[in-house]
Amino acid sequence: MKHAWIALGLALATPACAAERMVLAPAPAVDAQLKAGALQTAVFAGGCFWGVEGVFERIKGVKSAVSGYAGGAKSTAVYEMIGTGQTGHAEAVQVTWDPAVVSYGTLLRVFFSVAHDPTQLNRQGPDQGPQYRTAIFARTVEQDRIAKAYVAQLEKAGTWKPKIVTTFEGNKPFYAAEDYHQNYLRAHPQQPYIAINDIPKVEALKRMFPALWSDKPAV
Repeated sequence: MKHAWIALGLALATPACAAERMVLAPAPAVDAQLKAGALQTAVFAGGCFWGVEGVFERIKGVKSAVSGYAGGAKSTAVYEMIGTGQTGHAEAVQVTWDPAVVSYGTLLRVFFSVAHDPTQLNRQGPDQGPQYRTAIFARTVEQDRIAKAYVAQLEKAGTWKPKIVTTFEGNKPFYAAEDYHQNYLRAHPQQPYIAINDIPKVEALKRMFPALWSDKPAV
């Protein structure tokens, strides 16, 4: 668990930014068109939710990014229980965005490029266990179609080696994490875990996707 890892003073060991290979993934060949409409929601799991939230909240058009849990029952959606790896949950982030500004396919592109390493099975960098798996919890049939088409596109292109291990887990419930996890990266930018593992992801977003970068993070 992250808090135990930090408490042991191992913040300088096995930084995720070294293990995770940030790659500029190609634009999705299959995507939804930008158009005015109601805000949309998607759920992504890619290791520690602090860093994934920190990336998505900086994308233009994103209205909110909430850290939480997906894949398990409501009764066990508690940080200390999830840390055992026995509840079926993944640390995840629920993203709400304006479909007139940014597309679901673009969010997927950022997710795979800088938010995590999709080739790491049941881990991300220093964090190990099924709660840190890479997964997509599609909220609609369209999201499922676009996500599966994009992963197939990336695999065909050989964008990552070894194989992408992201799972498609459907529209399972999302449960917001405890309040102290929300906006954690912004609240603790100099904490060793954040500085080593997560700030590089946010910096990569700004460097690799300048047109998507928002100076003002989502609420």
